[in-house]
Amino acid sequence: MTSEQQSRQAVANRIRSLREDNDLTIEDMAIATGRSPEEYAARESGEMDLTFTFVYKCAAKFGVDVVELLTGESPRLKHYSIVRADEGLPLERHSDFHYLHKAPYFKNRFGEPFLVDVPYQPESQNEPIHLSYHEGQELDYVLKGRLRFRFEDHFETAEAGDTLFYDSGRGHGMIAIDGEDAQILAVVFHAKGEEII
Repeated sequence: MTSEQQSRQAVANRIRSLREDNDLTIEDMAIATGRSPEEYAARESGEMDLTFTFVYKCAAKFGVDVVELLTGESPRLKHYSIVRADEGLPLERHSDFHYLHKAPYFKNRFGEPFLVDVPYQPESQNEPIHLSYHEGQELDYVLKGRLRFRFEDHFETAEAGDTLFYDSGRGHGMIAIDGEDAQILAVVFHAKGEEII
């Protein structure tokens, strides 16, 4: 088993333990995460990738910080956090993008800041852009490269210096274009009225 598989399995085990501790069924969690019971069970068992959106929705249902599910540790910093350029909590949201959480141990965050590497993939250029959904809002600031951004049925091209801000509960996604990788600073804001852990 690779270290990535071991890490995914550890997160899956924490999710299963918290589900059981909270007396929730697989069906309860399937509804909470917007998955079928079969897909939820495959993710909880570690058979399928654990996307950030999936882990985030599990954390919200359990009433814990998403970092607690990802690392087994609770955020502990109260007043400020500094994370150096190449540091942060790495996670794979899905197989294409690389995410680096830039404030994982700051308590009571109103949002989740990520440095996101978006690799250019020739095969994705003529395919439909995958859409994600998570309650709240998201701000994406393009640091380098060019992106094709999809929001439901709307398409935009964004480049270094451009900012996207949107309702992330609606379908959104992006790909790198023009033969080069892209990078964004993404801040996922919690849904209004959601308890901040």
